[in-house]
Amino acid sequence: MVSGAAAAICACCKAAQIDGLNDCFLTVAMATDSSLLSSELELQQQEALYQELLLQTMGKMQNENPESKVIQPQPGMCVKTLSESDNQKVFVNICQSASVPPPPDLSREELVELLQSEDPSGYRVPMSLGEPHTELDNSSQGCTAYDVVINQEFFQRCQKDPLFQQFVILVSLEGLENKYNLELSRDWKVLRNRKFLGSVSEQNIRMKSKPFIQEVQPEGGSTATAKRPEFSLFVAPPAGEPQYLVAEIKLPGVASARSLVLDVGEDRLLLHARPSLFYLDVFHPLSVDQDKSTAQYNTHTQLLTVSMPLLHHKNTSE
Repeated sequence: MVSGAAAAICACCKAAQIDGLNDCFLTVAMATDSSLLSSELELQQQEALYQELLLQTMGKMQNENPESKVIQPQPGMCVKTLSESDNQKVFVNICQSASVPPPPDLSREELVELLQSEDPSGYRVPMSLGEPHTELDNSSQGCTAYDVVINQEFFQRCQKDPLFQQFVILVSLEGLENKYNLELSRDWKVLRNRKFLGSVSEQNIRMKSKPFIQEVQPEGGSTATAKRPEFSLFVAPPAGEPQYLVAEIKLPGVASARSLVLDVGEDRLLLHARPSLFYLDVFHPLSVDQDKSTAQYNTHTQLLTVSMPLLHHKNTSE
């Protein structure tokens, strides 16, 4: 038994010649294709609208957060090591980018002295530490990989000097250990035939540290006429595992915190007191949580106290 529509089509076909039969089926097929094309067109229009909205949202987010920048690092070298806790393979992709600032200039002799010193963490290598991602090694076994991005010129120098290469690998391992609470073996191996494990992903780096005291632009003068204030840096608590880095800065003559501009970076403290009374720009060997740092100014003692929670509980050259 057939439906009325099917019976009508069959009757049409019986009454027609062979060419007419083909024309009948062609008409039905064309009607079906037209419907499919219409649905596909609607999907394409919806996809285009979605992409447009997505781009607008990303642009708005970028405008609202101009202090960060998305970079596309370039492959550099791949280092194989082991996790001390479970003896699993860990790969560290040390990448390069011109967007990451270079470290202070350092000669080979100065590097030797630094490594032999009691506190080599005073020299810091700016780097971006990416999130862990799961990859497959040459044996198709699961492993963990981390991406570390350093300055491009500094990376090229490390490639030419084995001592600098070992130094940047050590710094990268220490940075990952402190950020992700890891214990990585120092018995590493640089893979000669592989510059990267997995795929190179974009990273978001901070371009400018975030001030947490309301900024007041100075009306005149310059930092050239400002004095460097007396200050001290210490960790708290004094015994046990340190939790905070504390800065105490003496500011005689400063009547109110309203005249202070304080900027805390992950490894930098910047202070300006108007009108060109004091100017302080100091780097420290610890990584702090700049967003959770706080400051108090005592107008009686004219002492500024800055409390900065530590991100890493030991000195590092991250």
